[in-house]
Amino acid sequence: MNLHLQDKVILISGGAKGIGGAITRGLIEEGAIPVIIDPSEKEGNELIALAKGKVLHLPWRLFSAADCQKVIEEAIRCFGRIDGVVNNAGVNDGVGLEHGSPEAFANSIANNLHHYYSLVHFALPELKKNKGSIVNISSKTAVTGQGGTSGYVAAKGAQLALTREWAVELLPYQIRVNAILPAEVYTPMYESWIQSFANPEEKLAEISKRIPLGKRMTKPEEIASMAIFLLSEKAAHITGQHLYVDGGYTHLDRSL
Repeated sequence: MNLHLQDKVILISGGAKGIGGAITRGLIEEGAIPVIIDPSEKEGNELIALAKGKVLHLPWRLFSAADCQKVIEEAIRCFGRIDGVVNNAGVNDGVGLEHGSPEAFANSIANNLHHYYSLVHFALPELKKNKGSIVNISSKTAVTGQGGTSGYVAAKGAQLALTREWAVELLPYQIRVNAILPAEVYTPMYESWIQSFANPEEKLAEISKRIPLGKRMTKPEEIASMAIFLLSEKAAHITGQHLYVDGGYTHLDRSL
């Protein structure tokens, strides 16, 4: 299927590894021009080689609104347009209620949420021109809870609320805004977590057997396929949606 993303300029925060890396690779295959915002130099260079130079890698962290504004300015300087934003960067940092502090909670919210707003805010003039699309990568933890990670889950819940709020606010400009909620996705970060257990293979098998569809983890490429579809004109009448790509993990009976 031709998704008509040829030469569309798409920003992806955390776009070098894991889910973000899979989205970047998928966009390259579609002929789009990814702007990868990610400090990972090695993976970024691999994606540059894959794209044969038709890509921009900004090895920056988005700690402030000024950092986000700099990203937008550089993307426009290089390519003259922005057609979409994928908000993806974040970390499940374990700042909980019992084992945390108000200061740590505030920092967790800032690190996982503020750049979602700032990137879109500064990209908005370009998105208006091009009737662009925004995809927010959230998490099933926003609706199920996880325990011990108040900051991350609060940010993920806010991302879902902002998805609906922005979808309403941006209707006059025909800018579509949607969110994807991954559950158990086998990324390098997830693998590192699995390896922290005494019996990692047993732990992985235990989790996988609770995923109703296929008894397997979701692949990053499966999240990427949804994100790329939502960025395309094939999803021209989809906005304000929270879409689960999780093999039924969140909503189906896990005893199935």
